[in-house]
Formats: sequence, C-alpha cells, structure tokens
Amino acid sequence: MSEYNLQNSTITTLLERRSIRQWADEPIPDDVIETLQSVAQHAPTSEFLNDWSAIRITDSNVAAQLAEIGNQPYIAQAPLLYVFVADEHRNMQIAQSHDAEFTEDTVSFTSSYRFVQAHNDVILAMHAMETAANSLGLGCVYLGSILNNIDRLIEILHLPKYTFPVLGLAIGKPAEEPMIKPRMSQSMQFFENRYPDTDDTQFTQQLNENLADFDKRVHQYYDLRHADRPVAAFSNQVVKNAQKDLAKKNITTPAAAQGFQLNR
Repeated sequence: MSEYNLQNSTITTLLERRSIRQWADEPIPDDVIETLQSVAQHAPTSEFLNDWSAIRITDSNVAAQLAEIGNQPYIAQAPLLYVFVADEHRNMQIAQSHDAEFTEDTVSFTSSYRFVQAHNDVILAMHAMETAANSLGLGCVYLGSILNNIDRLIEILHLPKYTFPVLGLAIGKPAEEPMIKPRMSQSMQFFENRYPDTDDTQFTQQLNENLADFDKRVHQYYDLRHADRPVAAFSNQVVKNAQKDLAKKNITTPAAAQGFQLNR
C-alpha cells in the first residue's frame, strides 16, 4: 500500500472532471473570478516569459459573435467566458522599450519555437483555471470551435500583431450532470523508455484487445447519453476525423499575418 492519500480532494476533482455546457443563470462572484485568474497566473510558464493573455468576454454582443463562429449557442450563455491568447506582443513591446535592436525575421518571439511554447503556456494556465473552477463546484468547457474562423476572431477581439487565439473557456454553475466519458486503457497511452514497436505481435494483439474494449465502452456511453442519436465507437470516430477537410482551419496563414514565422 502506498503511503500517499490517493483519495484526496484534488485527485477527486481531476478524476471527476467533465465538460459542462449548460449553466444556471447566476453570475460568478468577483472574488471567485479574481481567484481563478490568480490560479491561472501561477501555472508554469516557459522561461518565465509569461507569454499568454486572457480576454474576458463581458459584452453580450461579442459573446454572441463567438457563439456564431463556434456554431454553439451555449457559448453566449456562459456566465464567465474567456478567450486565451498566445501573447508575444507584450514581450515585443518590453524589448523595444529597452532599445533592443532586432527585426521581425531575427527576433526570437516570432519563431515557431516561441509560438509553440506560448501555446503550451496557454494550455497550462487554462487547465489550472479549469481545475480550480471545478474544485469550487463550477463547471467548464473548452472552446476549440471559436477557431472555426480565426481571421474573424482576431478582428472581433482586436488582437494585435504577435498574438494568436488558442482556446476559449466557459465557466458557470452546472445546470446538468453528464456522465464521465470513458478513458482508454493506460497501456494504450503510457509507454516505458520508448515508443512501442507496432510490428511487435504481442503489442499489436494487446492494442487490438484494448481498443475493442474501449470501442465498446465509448459506444455504450454515447448510447446512454444520446439514445436518439447513435454515435459510433471510438475507432470509427478516429476514421471519420481522419477524413475531415481542415483546409479552412489552417493556422499558417493567419499566424503569418500576426507576425509569427512557423517555418523558422
């Protein structure tokens, strides 16, 4: 037996997390908002550059536009709504204020490495905020759908050069209690020292067995949740997504327009 308490409140909060898309029509108190924002600020940040920002949406018209972009009406109904942004604009301003000499082609802030690291910082901050919100009994959902039209989103939020939208986060008091989605076997996602050889017969057999079990559990989950709208098993969803045309969701062009050079 481990000496650690594996049933503490933090672990329970993380294991019971689920996406909430319906909220009570109740505002989030200011002290809660300040605490959630402080928690996000205490997440790790690459090289301590703090290269992210978050835009809180309080204008119902802006929220409605985000809901239209995402094609998800519930976005506009969230009591607390943020868009998190990879932000090198602030660092560029700081560097320029110290008379640093550089060009857009040479400064590190516009490189693909910094773009990815800023993106990572956003995710860490968002996850911290979401976990804190869940621990308070609130419910959240991440909003990748707001990237359906990146150019329009940038325009709506007046994002300056050297910034880029990453994800939205909606928070509120839950008005629903959905089931927790099943997770795949740990042996399918956690490996030791190296990635498994997919030509290994034993590994392939174990993978197929675990996948069959996961397919069954995922199919059952969606059958119980949407009895009137059957959803395919996990592997079928993977195949369906593999065939999606994501040309309209290409980030290279809008990222370049924002000053990031993803080929550098």
